[in-house]
Amino acid sequence: MTDLKFYRNIGIFAHVDAGKTTTTERILKLTGKIHKLGEVHDGESTMDFMEQEAERGITIQSAATTAFWKDHQFNIIDTPGHVDFTIEVYRSLKVLDGGVGVFCGSGGVEPQSETNWRYANDSEVARIIFVNKLDRIGADFYRVVKQVETVLAANPLVMVLPIGIEENFIGVVDLLTRKAWVWDETGDPMNYEIKDVPEDMTDAVEEWREKLIETAVEQDDDLMEKYLEGEEPAIDDIKRCIRKGTIALDFFPTYCGSAFKNKGMQLVLDAVVDYLPSPTEVEPQPEVDMEGNETGKHAIVDPNGPLRALAFKIMDDRYGALTFTRIYSGKIKKGDSVLNTFTGKTERIGRIIEMHADNRKELDSAQAGDIIALLGMKNTQTGHTLCDPDHPATLEPMVFPDPVISIAIAPKDKGAAEKLGVALNKMMQEDPSFRVETDEESGETIIKGMGELHLDIKVDILKRTHGVECNIGKPQVAYREGITSRIEDSYTHKKQTGGSGQFAKIDYIIEPGEPGSGFVFESAVTGGNVPREFWPAVEKGFKLSKEEGVLAGFPCLDFKVILTDGGFHAVDSSAIAYEIAAKAAYRQSIPKANPILLEPIMKVDVFTPEDHVGDVIGDLNRRRGMIKSQESGPTGVRVKADAPLSEMFGYIGDLRTMTSGRGQFSMEFSHYSQCPTNVAEQVIKEVKERKAKK
Repeated sequence: MTDLKFYRNIGIFAHVDAGKTTTTERILKLTGKIHKLGEVHDGESTMDFMEQEAERGITIQSAATTAFWKDHQFNIIDTPGHVDFTIEVYRSLKVLDGGVGVFCGSGGVEPQSETNWRYANDSEVARIIFVNKLDRIGADFYRVVKQVETVLAANPLVMVLPIGIEENFIGVVDLLTRKAWVWDETGDPMNYEIKDVPEDMTDAVEEWREKLIETAVEQDDDLMEKYLEGEEPAIDDIKRCIRKGTIALDFFPTYCGSAFKNKGMQLVLDAVVDYLPSPTEVEPQPEVDMEGNETGKHAIVDPNGPLRALAFKIMDDRYGALTFTRIYSGKIKKGDSVLNTFTGKTERIGRIIEMHADNRKELDSAQAGDIIALLGMKNTQTGHTLCDPDHPATLEPMVFPDPVISIAIAPKDKGAAEKLGVALNKMMQEDPSFRVETDEESGETIIKGMGELHLDIKVDILKRTHGVECNIGKPQVAYREGITSRIEDSYTHKKQTGGSGQFAKIDYIIEPGEPGSGFVFESAVTGGNVPREFWPAVEKGFKLSKEEGVLAGFPCLDFKVILTDGGFHAVDSSAIAYEIAAKAAYRQSIPKANPILLEPIMKVDVFTPEDHVGDVIGDLNRRRGMIKSQESGPTGVRVKADAPLSEMFGYIGDLRTMTSGRGQFSMEFSHYSQCPTNVAEQVIKEVKERKAKK
């Protein structure tokens, strides 16, 4: 039985290309988990084991592994950086206790880092910061520290200073011990010397060390008092304060180095042990009832408590579906029956596996604090809670964003239709931000996702992993509809067919809501003109109808319905009559409320060399982009803009052409906004033509 205080469940997250996977590889080498280093740019890293990852040099799935450092067990998850896969970061952070945020020494705080940082704030995950790639041209540790303060509104606690910069970067000074760690050029992480601080750095070291201690002692009034009186606290006391402040998210211990050159990694591992929380030191997960309301109880991390575990990822491999699970409370053994509170069914644990990327080690049991993979779970999906059948409870579920892009796909070979269905089903279970629908009118299979790259990789997985080649349609944007005017109206539903008939009369107001407010229903009926038991039926009628707008059949967003009055019949009125009345009222009134077409607007972040800025901005303007800001850095300019998704298809190719292959960009969904009239007319015309063909 491992003591939980020696556990660290950590994730490594950052922007694309900041060096997360390389950092993880170095951690595994230092902890003795792997003996030969694989490089991402050679397509040989341990953690990027999917073919698509090795080929593109990016991480797509979050991989899990276990390693040991100074008697502590690290459960590490290496997450993707690309914006189309943020769902992987979100669900990994949900089950972690601590994180290492990796930032590029020259790129600094990039857009995806902001998104991941926001997710980590939402999940209240304690973090340390590692500024990587200090050996790169344009690297500047102090600039990145400043960006963490300004862009992320976070408080970095500088723990080390770099010795040299760019190609002269040789090591770091540990501010607490006032010792310099210097590595040689062999690239072996163990070839280092601990020396005195270089003479030309003593002033800077003292200045930053003072800042460090001042910030740390704020966590302890007694130490602060002594410090103000001129007594310097012992290093163990300072460490205790740093740990307390890190877990409380008051500040983030900040380190630097070069993962690729193996410099600075030991101090990061020591920091994980010293400052990041064990499973017992984080706020316990709240339990919720079946409706999603908090019950006031928590899953206290305790191996002897009732079982509480969260399935946070499904991965299909040659042995069957692996269900990655974080155990919060209790323990499980092979052969146990557990209850899935979402399905209400019990499932039997086939095998318990400790993962090391795609290698595995069988376990007989696991306990609170562990992150493991289970084999043999038939009906468990991402976000489901597994618990003790005698003490049921649900942990707070995960919320996933709606897809913004869709394409029609069909198997090239008619006989592969069944194979395609099975493959898509598996892929949906693995990735909750990937959806599959069948168009009822045309019978086409539509796949939906978070971006072009997301769907591109899914099609690639279908071909390579599942052996299904597909024909791909043109990407379709997930438009929405809305209204701009307030309308008061009335509708009476009457039907007489021998015996009791149907009667429902409703008077109502429909008005536009605030962006993001969704569908809101309220009743202002006084007296008994529409009896209270029929109000939910009216709400249901409008709610079901809003899924199909009146312009082009896209869902209608952000409007409010107020039921003001109506009429009923003692015999003929029923819930179904009021629901039918509400559906007809929607079709009658929405066209009068000046409906508009809304398009998804993306937050676009483009990095371009200085001499191509004019071309990039001109091109974004042509795509109806709205330039938000421009920031010059040492290696180029970052342009931030809002642009409609429909204009951004194929952008990566155009950007590379414009910038001689040196430009990069990322984009994520921001909000829905009104389509210009000419665009709206074109979209509505295309939808009508498509429907006419069918």
